[in-house]
Amino acid sequence: VSPWDIALCATGTAVAGENALVLAVLFYTPSLRAPMFLLIGSLALADLLAGLGLVANFAVRYLLRPPSEAAELAAAGLLLAAFSASVCSLLAITVDRYLSLYNALTYHSERTLGFTCAMVLLMWLLCLGVGLLPLLGWNCLRDQSACSILRPVTKDNAAVLAVTFLLLFALMMQLYLQICKIAFRHAQQIAVQHQFIATAQATSTRKGLSTLSLILGTFALCWIPFAIYSLVADSSYPAVYTYSLALPATCNSLINPIIYA
Repeated sequence: VSPWDIALCATGTAVAGENALVLAVLFYTPSLRAPMFLLIGSLALADLLAGLGLVANFAVRYLLRPPSEAAELAAAGLLLAAFSASVCSLLAITVDRYLSLYNALTYHSERTLGFTCAMVLLMWLLCLGVGLLPLLGWNCLRDQSACSILRPVTKDNAAVLAVTFLLLFALMMQLYLQICKIAFRHAQQIAVQHQFIATAQATSTRKGLSTLSLILGTFALCWIPFAIYSLVADSSYPAVYTYSLALPATCNSLINPIIYA
């Protein structure tokens, strides 16, 4: 048994347990029914499924005898769907926070719970479609030379996923920069109205920028190296490289509840 696979399985177990706790808190707390908390619940559900996917992948590889192609494809599809939903939920949270500042006066009337539920459902259907691709034939089980580092995903499909992820990250970064600009402008207006001293403005701005840097920096450090590597590497590359980059990426699902708490 590879120690890397054990580490991924242990990480998946921790991810599933932590995000199950987040979902329990959201479910049993009536005051947490706003659209924003629904998006955080979507993120927690995606990360929970990602953790279960890591455990299922370990079980299929080492515990299932005889090996089953269908089980391998299903486990891979679960991981694809879960991590896709996790990234999309992060993007949805970013868009929601941007709109809450950009349309502050009309935000609560326009972003109703029903509207948010419909958007989340549409997003999950799209991600589930991505997860079904390996089972629908988008795999390399019949041609091992076409495999990417994300077996059984083909190299071409892995490249498409990586490029899509990088584009989504670029969009998130642009939205967060706009959030920062709006928040800075609001802070200046509040400071003028209340006649705060300049140092108070600077402190507030620095705090906002540090939080912004934490969110963007953690997401980038966890995912971008793995995304870029999947663009240039294939199944012939040493597996240790894939493991050493995949493990930090999975840890992002462990960190998400702490950052967005």
